Amino acid sequence: MRLEGLHHVTAVCADAQANLDFYARVLGLRLVKKTVNFDAPEVYHLYYGDERGTPGSLLTFFEFPGVRAGRPGAGMVHTICWRVGSQAALDWWEEHLAAHDLATERGGRVLRFADPEGLRHALVVAGVDDAPLTARAPGIPAEHAIAGLHGVRAYAEPEDVAATDALLDTLGMERDEHGRRIAAGAERHGQLTWDEAPDEAGVPGAGTVHHIAWSVADDAELNAFREKVAAVGARPTPVIDRQYFHSVYFRPPAGVLFELATRDIGFAIDEPEDRLGEELRLPPQYEHRRAELEAHLEPLTNPRALA
Repeated sequence: MRLEGLHHVTAVCADAQANLDFYARVLGLRLVKKTVNFDAPEVYHLYYGDERGTPGSLLTFFEFPGVRAGRPGAGMVHTICWRVGSQAALDWWEEHLAAHDLATERGGRVLRFADPEGLRHALVVAGVDDAPLTARAPGIPAEHAIAGLHGVRAYAEPEDVAATDALLDTLGMERDEHGRRIAAGAERHGQLTWDEAPDEAGVPGAGTVHHIAWSVADDAELNAFREKVAAVGARPTPVIDRQYFHSVYFRPPAGVLFELATRDIGFAIDEPEDRLGEELRLPPQYEHRRAELEAHLEPLTNPRALA
């Protein structure tokens, strides 16, 4: 029983339409689910990923309209790392992002940039054998497409990192020669890198990561991991039904909110795979409020549908 890398990363944005324009048009990810925040249904929860919404390809956003810009600090993820297939892909992305007036920083096998709200990303030529998880997007060559999540980098104080070691050991996350923690399953790998925290305190808001989710197979694994986490004092939540997966949440001493999410349900449970993300999907408990929520939420135009 091992974590199959990352399941998804969830961040915060202030403008859902601008967010959709960037991630679907500029980065070429597919909008695979348009739903609402299950804990605050008056705001969108958007999911981007590969063509099928495969765990390991997913970046999701809570939209809180007009929320202030955030700043990562101790206990927060500061960079989301993605895989690409080659140095030629980095060359292509460097030119593509510059054409959209985005500054980049190139270093070896990595290209760094930030989205328009300041959320930092890195494209990495990764030495792993995981199958690429790509989406089809006009204007983005298939051989250069983003190929799934590689990992995250987070800020933490050294003493909090040390206090988190036992929990990561319990989760089966090995430490590599560079000190990174690796969740290595049979098919997918994901990594977590701790960096020294800046002096400035973090500020949650637009352009920051809310939580990271690690991939487990099903409810049996989820409950087994939950027991392991509880045994080392991490105080996990009960299992929560998120409709497209089941989840458990807990916060390690290093501060980053962790989720364990199952990969056995998926996004085609309430709409066909070839229509993913086209309609607003509501969890059953909010279906009776559809008219109210649709009137409240700003209509979105998916650039993929216009291509």
